[in-house]
Amino acid sequence: MGIPFSQVPTWDDRTPIYVISVAAQLAGMHPQTLRQYDRLGLVVPSRASGRGRRYSAYDVAKLRYVQHLSQEEGVNLAGIRHILALQSEVEDLRRRVNQLLAEVQRGVGASRRPAASRVFSAGPAGDVIAMGRQQTTTRWIRTQPLELGPR
Repeated sequence: MGIPFSQVPTWDDRTPIYVISVAAQLAGMHPQTLRQYDRLGLVVPSRASGRGRRYSAYDVAKLRYVQHLSQEEGVNLAGIRHILALQSEVEDLRRRVNQLLAEVQRGVGASRRPAASRVFSAGPAGDVIAMGRQQTTTRWIRTQPLELGPR
């Protein structure tokens, strides 16, 4: 009957599945080129338990991109390393922006809850006024005079 679909392992483009010879063939390169790129840190594959390189579909696409930059755009390997580092930084920043946007959206949703919606105001004497949903006020009166530094 087979394995139920819910138990089939998931696969994404970063799953290391290709040995170096297959990855080289898919990328249209010689395996020695992949080894050199690994040593230079351009495309670093995962390692199997026997220390053999395992490339993902993402790695193969990156190899093709490196080849494009080198052969068609005339970028040297140092330039390619710099381009890849900048692109990685942009990806990290995009992820962080998305995380922060999600936090802000959760915060906005939380502040719209009736129990959490409060507005604070300052009175003419420097006291703080908390205004709730019904616009009732609670006053905290300063017991010490406000100390202002020299201007």
